[in-house]
Amino acid sequence: MRCPFCRNSDSRVVDSRLTEDGSAIRRRRLCSSCERRFTTLETTSLNVVKRSGVAEPFDRAKVISGVGKACQGRPVTDDDLALLAQEVEESVRASGAAEINANDVGLAILGPLQKLDQVAYLRFASVYQGFDSLEDFESAIAKLRSEGQPPLDAAQQRPLTAE
Repeated sequence: MRCPFCRNSDSRVVDSRLTEDGSAIRRRRLCSSCERRFTTLETTSLNVVKRSGVAEPFDRAKVISGVGKACQGRPVTDDDLALLAQEVEESVRASGAAEINANDVGLAILGPLQKLDQVAYLRFASVYQGFDSLEDFESAIAKLRSEGQPPLDAAQQRPLTAE
């Protein structure tokens, strides 16, 4: 690591800490030449390989944008989307791979999205699971019902109860 002040390549780590979300390590360093301190931020790189074969860095904003389209008109907040994107990134990084297919990122979104909003889940799943007919939707709805999750009251995000 080069010192940003004197460009010397010799420095030592004085302190290391995880960032708040645990996705990176902050290190305080001391230059052995000019004795000035500086901070570095270390993260692992995660690339998403698109269908075209082009690889680009993982971007939470793209997850939020894609899921946001499925959640349009639904009672889902920006904070909900940010938490979902963080959960997706953590699960994708947990695989340990440096590169992951874009389709696998889409599939990783399905679980957290199903818990967040079932209608948005169906919208998103119809794209990533390639629904071709009404039977595909009926099958997905039947699966949601069989998993025992009661339908949600869209206005209040609470399970509907028979009264």
